[in-house]
Amino acid sequence: MQKATAEVLNNFNSLFEERKEQILNTKTYIKIKGTAYYVSNNGDDNNDGLTPKTAWKTLNKVTTANLNEGDGVFFERGNLFRGKFTAQNGVTYSAYGQGEKPKFYAHDKPLTNPLLWELYDEEYHIWKLKEKILDVGTIVFNDGEYHSRKLIPSYKNSTFVCRETPDEIFDIYEQMTCDLDLFWHYDDRHTITPSKNENFPIPLIDDQSFGDLYLRCDKGNPAKIFTSIEALTRVYLITARQTKNVTIDNLCIKYAGMHAVAAGGPCENLTVTNCEMGWIGGCIQHYYGTDPNYPEGKRGSVTRFGNAIEIYGACNGYTVCNNYIYQVYDAGITHQVTTSDKKLLKNIEYSNNLVEKCVYGIEYFLDQINGENESQMENVLMSQNFIRLSGYGWGQQRHNKETPALIKGWSYVNTAKNFRIEDNIFDRCAYRMVHLVAERQEFCPTMCGNTYIQNLGMTLGQYGGKENGEPPILPFDNKANETIENIFGEKNAKVYYIE
Repeated sequence: MQKATAEVLNNFNSLFEERKEQILNTKTYIKIKGTAYYVSNNGDDNNDGLTPKTAWKTLNKVTTANLNEGDGVFFERGNLFRGKFTAQNGVTYSAYGQGEKPKFYAHDKPLTNPLLWELYDEEYHIWKLKEKILDVGTIVFNDGEYHSRKLIPSYKNSTFVCRETPDEIFDIYEQMTCDLDLFWHYDDRHTITPSKNENFPIPLIDDQSFGDLYLRCDKGNPAKIFTSIEALTRVYLITARQTKNVTIDNLCIKYAGMHAVAAGGPCENLTVTNCEMGWIGGCIQHYYGTDPNYPEGKRGSVTRFGNAIEIYGACNGYTVCNNYIYQVYDAGITHQVTTSDKKLLKNIEYSNNLVEKCVYGIEYFLDQINGENESQMENVLMSQNFIRLSGYGWGQQRHNKETPALIKGWSYVNTAKNFRIEDNIFDRCAYRMVHLVAERQEFCPTMCGNTYIQNLGMTLGQYGGKENGEPPILPFDNKANETIENIFGEKNAKVYYIE
């Protein structure tokens, strides 16, 4: 166990920065067997798309085009595309030309036109967006220099109430106390699902829920204060549900309020390489009518979500390599499912990624319900990733402060075989560095060659099977190296402490 001096930390920071620059400047080496199509801001959807000079223009064209296995869609570098698109079987999506990776933002326009905003309340400095908008996870100003704190009241008995004091009606004047506080209001349509069997209406949040956006801005009209304003609207930017042989390469995907890449099982051979993904998530997934588990007693509740890259459900072949992922509300990379029938999640590799300031760097879970016991994860490798500063990004504005982890497996059944976590650098976490628990010890990943950097007095994490109960949460103390060897079974770890 070694002390992480300023020099040691500087050396690690240089290593992280070197990888980031390498990923951001990766060239396009993709080779395809089929037809290449091109997309440019200067294109036209009436073109054939077969050359850069006859490129298509919009993401809608990319979604609706009749593409074949082996085809490729190439977006012009240096361009910015707004909206979303759906990936098709066997198709590669990458970049062409010179310069920065092509950018993809969820909302249809920036919010930097002063005419988009009206002063809603002068005394409290509250501005209202004149246009209705989908739910917003947060707002990012000046390319990440500032961001909003999103206020989300609970919904109980047909009324928005304060989360910490659910008997108190939510009042934006009393709650929007900080500069750049954000509140999105929608109460037009209702549902009784999911409401924990309480059967009273809650707001229906979907792709038709356009509500009112309020922003406190103490200095004046926000569009006159900031050079860039991007809303993380409730959009899956790239959808790849039940697809085969899709590759996503060399794209910059930012400012999406749900997932950057959303894949659903069964999914085969999804590959994501050389991409930049940042400022993802934070939108409302759904309300519950009452929630008896959080924090205690029945009350209205709401769930936020948003991952950079996710497969939910069965998969065979899932590779995430050489990506720079940052500032995500939930997980940078994840495979997960809660299932009552057999699901296999196999041949999964996460390698050479730089993941920082996400609440969970890498997340996984397999939960079996209703007596189901055949599902499992097989051949999972997490190797040579740099995962750092989980719980130190904007996603930590959540109410539960004890969830962050560099690798988050929760405490589900997590049936697995040939699951390895090797040669990664784990650099600081606001809570558990790792949360690796399964129903039985044999399902836990084998650990080898990892590097741990953490502040003394913080938390190392949890590891082990639940045969004899939930494993303890282990401290990161002056015996952390012995704990990693004796509990994790990792005999060649490098452990650095920060005083």
